[in-house]
Amino acid sequence: MYQRIILKLSGEALAGDRNDVRFDQDVVMDIASQIKEVVQAGTQVALVIGGGNFWRGRSANSQMDRSKADQIGMLATVMNAIYMADALRQQAVEAVVQTPFPVGAMTELFQKDQALRHLASGRVVIFAGGLGHPFFSTDTITALRGAELEADVLLFAKNVDGVYDDDPQTNPEAKKIDVLPISRIVREHLKVIDLTAAAFCMEQKMPVLIFGLKEKNSIHRAVQGEKIGTLVTVEP
Repeated sequence: MYQRIILKLSGEALAGDRNDVRFDQDVVMDIASQIKEVVQAGTQVALVIGGGNFWRGRSANSQMDRSKADQIGMLATVMNAIYMADALRQQAVEAVVQTPFPVGAMTELFQKDQALRHLASGRVVIFAGGLGHPFFSTDTITALRGAELEADVLLFAKNVDGVYDDDPQTNPEAKKIDVLPISRIVREHLKVIDLTAAAFCMEQKMPVLIFGLKEKNSIHRAVQGEKIGTLVTVEP
């Protein structure tokens, strides 16, 4: 069982399979329930949540300034973080949202030592707002916070149950890859995680597990070390 993990969730994951809502309450509460089990078992949990259920960059306006589009995306992650923090509260789990910029009294400013104190006290820490600067993805902030907090592993919960040698949605013969060296992701520019995040993980020797969020009890199973998804290793 991992002792300290960073769990990355996409914003779209919070909406489940529904296109008519920002949040699928059943999905959100299932995630919160699994996190509760993990915390009660003794694992320290930090979260990074994307903002794709609210905002997908310049998809709404291709002429929009990239920096402004990214700023909206950062605020979308804050909304998701506050929502997930309250879902955890409903599960009797304390959660704190930390951001790299002030958001009134709604969040704390990120501070490494304070984040570690929260984790040691059994609180879940949710990192929102990205790095506070444009051009960096939530994958990258996941990798950075993982290195800062010396996490055992980064867990990326996806819509598919791992990495495949081809697109499983278009090729029924696509085969899942159980173990994948992170150097291959960087070398071949594989669209598994953001390339900047992958290069950082390779430099910091930070292992990554990519698994399917929709699989039953997948978060709990991943933290327990069960062989699910694709393990991205730091070996060459």
